Amino acid sequence: MENKVIRAALLGMGTVGTGVYKVLKMQQNEMEQKLGCSVKIDRILVRNTEKARAKTGEDPVEITDRFEDIITDPGLGIIIEVMGGIEPARTYITEALRKGISVVTANKDLMAEYGGELLDIATDNGADLFFEASVAGGIPIIQPLKQSLSANHLTEVVGIVNGTTNFILTRMFKDGMEFDDALSMAKDLGYAEADPTADVEGLDAARKMAILASIAFNSRVVFRDVHPEGITKISAKDIEYALEMGYAIKLLGVARNEEDGIEAYVCPMLISDKHPLAAVNDSFNAVFIHGDAVDDAMFFGRGAGELPTASAVAGDVFEVARNIRTGATGRIGCTCYKQIPVKKFEDTRNRFFSRMVVEDRSGVLAEMMEVLAGYKISIVQLIQKESRIKNMAEVVIMTDSVREGDFRDAMKELAKRTCVKEICSIIRVYGKTIG
Repeated sequence: MENKVIRAALLGMGTVGTGVYKVLKMQQNEMEQKLGCSVKIDRILVRNTEKARAKTGEDPVEITDRFEDIITDPGLGIIIEVMGGIEPARTYITEALRKGISVVTANKDLMAEYGGELLDIATDNGADLFFEASVAGGIPIIQPLKQSLSANHLTEVVGIVNGTTNFILTRMFKDGMEFDDALSMAKDLGYAEADPTADVEGLDAARKMAILASIAFNSRVVFRDVHPEGITKISAKDIEYALEMGYAIKLLGVARNEEDGIEAYVCPMLISDKHPLAAVNDSFNAVFIHGDAVDDAMFFGRGAGELPTASAVAGDVFEVARNIRTGATGRIGCTCYKQIPVKKFEDTRNRFFSRMVVEDRSGVLAEMMEVLAGYKISIVQLIQKESRIKNMAEVVIMTDSVREGDFRDAMKELAKRTCVKEICSIIRVYGKTIG
């Protein structure tokens, strides 16, 4: 099998696809030493063949807009899918796996919804399906969870897994910007799409957390199981108080394996400035895990971009090539052998930060505390300052751990009290202790 050439097809040649093509070309001279064989992309599927040809130049690669030209090639060993979206990617990958062709994908949308189904098809047909680039760009996290950390019982995975929102929040913290201004800057610099909804509303991060939770806890979690909230309601005032109290605000994806089920959600959270995730800024990503043997570990790096994401894709291609060379494809398939229920979001527990404007008179705080006590909510920190509104005060409370549904009900009751003019913000607090 020495000096064997494994032929690959690339589906899509946008930003990531172009990066994959570049990385594999850069590695061409060392592949045989690293893999005992080489990988050559000789077919590319795109919508615009002329545009793709401009990127490949004089390289002897066939460029087509017909998937039939790819899937009917009898000598094809690997398909690399970087098209994105559910369809036609799902159909193409399914057809390839059923023919025993191994697949590498960067498709988080597809893996968050249909990952279990596709991994089962791969196993049934002795093929590999690798998807390292579907979460956190160039950061290795999927394979470490499946292999290096597989001797652990993991109980928590927490991540900053969206670079756009992390850039926006960093600018709000460092420059005192409001959300809209920071978003505008992110668009100007190319960190945010023209329509940033999937990023700023937490949907992109929720898909990634579904993938991470499934692997970490060996039980299938899909996109609809993950509660998403975004950062659009975070204000410079919230950040000002967070800093004063020793916290940063980050959009965190949280997955916990509790005794009564899996908790999975994405939301902006206060996190102690002593926690390593608080120092992850700009477009960088990080994933923090806790296991019974390894204790705490964090993976940090570039979460997106042409070459960082291509690095993860190409790393998977190398692993598939090794498996093909040694006849070991299908060695690691779906690891979801458990059936752990996913808890309803209202049954999750967190600490909370809430900022509100109330009447500036005696007895107001006592009335608020009475309402909160009725829902067994304990206050661990309280700040009161003058408001710009006459005869009003601004109050910030931070609670001990409380059930989500109970806190929401308490806030609804407080909002009905005449002493409360406005509940300005409700933000969860990561961690069980102050500081």
